[in-house]
Amino acid sequence: MRLNAKSKLSDVALVVGDALRRAGISAVLTGGACASLYTGGEYQSVDVDFVLSGQPTSDLIEGALASLGFSRKVDRYIHPRVRFFVEFPPGALGIGEDFRIRPVVRRRGSASTLALSATDSCRDRLAAFYHWNDRQSLSVAAAIALRHRVDLRKIRLWSRNEGHLERYEAFVAAVKDARQARRDRGEGRLGTKR
Repeated sequence: MRLNAKSKLSDVALVVGDALRRAGISAVLTGGACASLYTGGEYQSVDVDFVLSGQPTSDLIEGALASLGFSRKVDRYIHPRVRFFVEFPPGALGIGEDFRIRPVVRRRGSASTLALSATDSCRDRLAAFYHWNDRQSLSVAAAIALRHRVDLRKIRLWSRNEGHLERYEAFVAAVKDARQARRDRGEGRLGTKR
């Protein structure tokens, strides 16, 4: 798949993740780009974040991205024809205080990339709500739960461990409200598992 001005965020995420994988770089798609995939584009990000494990050299990373037409500009990688840019946030892969993250493989054709699961992407958005009071992230977490099976028990336990059970209840209420709005519009069922 060639990237161009019409490439969607999901295309860029998959192509970049696959190029990193082929270069031997362990990278997991996270953040807003991951949430965008799980909301079916209802939420849109302008960047594609990958958290790296190990210590890949900048030459190795730049080589993998240059093969796709990206070049480094300060702390991000840009492509002359793609509206999304690529970043590598520092630190270990974690959500709040939980660093036992198990990525999933997302595939299309022969291309594949590692990404947060739907449950972990939901928790990632909730972390922004819990710690920074980001109400948009609460809405995005609810949208993920509407479209995918998420493990509410895992999210509740994590929320308790983060010290935010009250905000977890706000999330549950947001999911119920979104579910009701969806029913009122005659749309499909919620994907949450209890």
